[in-house]
Amino acid sequence: MYTIVLGGMALCLMAGLYWMMGRWFSFYGNGVKKGRFRLLRIGVAGFVIWLCSVWSTAGLIAVHLLVLTGILEISAFVVRRIGKGHRDAGWYQVLQRIYRSGLVPVLVTCLMMGYGYCTMRQIVRTEYTVESDKLQSDYQVVLITDTHYGTIQNPDLLIEKIEEINTLHPDFVILCGDIVEEGTSKESMEEAFRVLGKLKSTYGTYYVYGNHDRQRYRDTASRPRAYTEKELAHAIESNGITILCDQWNAIGTDVALAGREDVASPSGRASSKDLLKDIDRSRFIIVADHQPVEAEENAAEGVDLELSGHTHAGQIFPIGYFTEWFGGMNYGEYQEGGCRVIVSSGTTGWGFPVRTQGKCEYVVVHLHRQQG
Repeated sequence: MYTIVLGGMALCLMAGLYWMMGRWFSFYGNGVKKGRFRLLRIGVAGFVIWLCSVWSTAGLIAVHLLVLTGILEISAFVVRRIGKGHRDAGWYQVLQRIYRSGLVPVLVTCLMMGYGYCTMRQIVRTEYTVESDKLQSDYQVVLITDTHYGTIQNPDLLIEKIEEINTLHPDFVILCGDIVEEGTSKESMEEAFRVLGKLKSTYGTYYVYGNHDRQRYRDTASRPRAYTEKELAHAIESNGITILCDQWNAIGTDVALAGREDVASPSGRASSKDLLKDIDRSRFIIVADHQPVEAEENAAEGVDLELSGHTHAGQIFPIGYFTEWFGGMNYGEYQEGGCRVIVSSGTTGWGFPVRTQGKCEYVVVHLHRQQG
């Protein structure tokens, strides 16, 4: 099924590229129906499809060009209808020349890719404040998620931010999944947790699994995993990081931190009810779950705060808006009953070295005792 879907997408992309080049040829007076131009369009489209198979960013660029060309064609149709009686007007002639240059989609794509490239190369701090009468003391929690270490972002950026985080003197740190992924080598995986093991906090660093960490999407004969689950767990724990996989841990006298198994785990996971059954509900309960799901169930069990990542805030515009439109949690703060949910966009993206939606971040959550 995966091969069929991938093949269908490739055919659609190739057809779109063939059409797009036909439009560009027509702008410059070339006969798009001539045999040699048809062969050229087929050849170029085929080459781009091949390039996409070895360089994923080529596919991203091609899709942007296609979508923007389609938007330009629709806009040109509307302008022609509106300006039907004004074709000799100066404004109409200017728009006509811009349209027929064929450069608008190219320039906009270049600007978007340039912006996305720069955005991927900076990690900012995002802060939230949560108050509760369950808290007896104030806490500072750092959330780091979706580093996808050793793939599309310079590791030095994360190293610099760890030094910055340590100056904040957090009370505890949560690594909320997808710290490594299918593209991470064993050496980079081990390096990632050596680096993250240098985080300093009062109560330690806690880790929950994401859908990519254990390289389940790479578990094939032609593409075996770079490391085993046992090697991954050893690398995490040997650097002083505590794994919470359907487990919880007491923090101080008034906080309980529970870590979920990822919802995509083939072996399933414990329900919120089972996971939290032994926790004193007078504690401020935090659930760390890589994917922002089951907030309603968590709220029903008395969870006060859910911390998640996974979405990358869409990463490629306008994907994040579609997530929101279909009722999903994409980025920022949400409220489900008595449970506050904070979804981070992660410290990097996934798959492409550009981010045209959202930002690369680590999150600081200030937990304050509610006054009065």
